[in-house]
Amino acid sequence: MPSLPPLAELAPGLSAAGALGPSDIDALAASGVRTIVNNRPDNEDPGQLPAAEARRLAEAHGIAYHHIPVTGPTLSRADVEAFAAVLRSAAQPVVAHCRSGTRSTLLWALTRLDEGADANALIATAAAYGIDIAALPAIAARLG
Repeated sequence: MPSLPPLAELAPGLSAAGALGPSDIDALAASGVRTIVNNRPDNEDPGQLPAAEARRLAEAHGIAYHHIPVTGPTLSRADVEAFAAVLRSAAQPVVAHCRSGTRSTLLWALTRLDEGADANALIATAAAYGIDIAALPAIAARLG
């Protein structure tokens, strides 16, 4: 059985991960993951697993698959709202992923800020996994 990719447990039922490949999806399925959220735009890196292929692999395992591609410069309020909507309705456990896990963690933190969470606590949770979202307050201010 393939080994699980490194996961940052952000909240009960929600983890963030870096880039996923086919064997990672197999391992996540074997571990009971029910939903994958891909925050990577296609063609971000050479050889990256395309979202359509990742969707096919995930759905073959009975995993719900959502593609909400974001980049730092293009991150919008609509992206945050789309991510929040998935989290509200998704079967758990959920794994959100991007290249390193940072954008997925940032999206989670922005949804939590909208719910009244403390920015410093969110930054600390991410930092415990080596994920730097110190720009969270500035990004939240930019998104309004």
